[in-house]
Amino acid sequence: MVTKKYLDSLTYEIIGGAIEVHKVKGRGLLESIYHHCLKEELLYRKIDFLTEMKIPVVYKGKTLDMNFRCDLLVERSIVVELKSVQQIVPAHEAQLLSYMKLLRCPKGILINFNCFNLFKEGQKTFVNEYFSTLPSQ
Repeated sequence: MVTKKYLDSLTYEIIGGAIEVHKVKGRGLLESIYHHCLKEELLYRKIDFLTEMKIPVVYKGKTLDMNFRCDLLVERSIVVELKSVQQIVPAHEAQLLSYMKLLRCPKGILINFNCFNLFKEGQKTFVNEYFSTLPSQ
């Protein structure tokens, strides 16, 4: 069963993987490079994920062709959205929150590899109403 504690531990591992990629590759590369490197790091850590998964948008029983894709869906519980931009803007956060809601995922991580210190300034974690319904342990 998925718990808050499990998701917190998994979040720690994902961010640790991103920090490792950032340490090895540095800043200033294209998002796609970090995406491939982080996939390799997650495989190395034996963390299950889907990549470039199409996100369904259903309205009144009809699936709409929106062509939304999340960068990573980890353990079917955490949406990870990757960026390599000068600054995270509210639209990036809205994108992640939308994906979390559409996929019914309790947690999401927004990672910006174009920063000096990924731990301090390059990542932000979000939870939503699904997280509050999970057991703690």
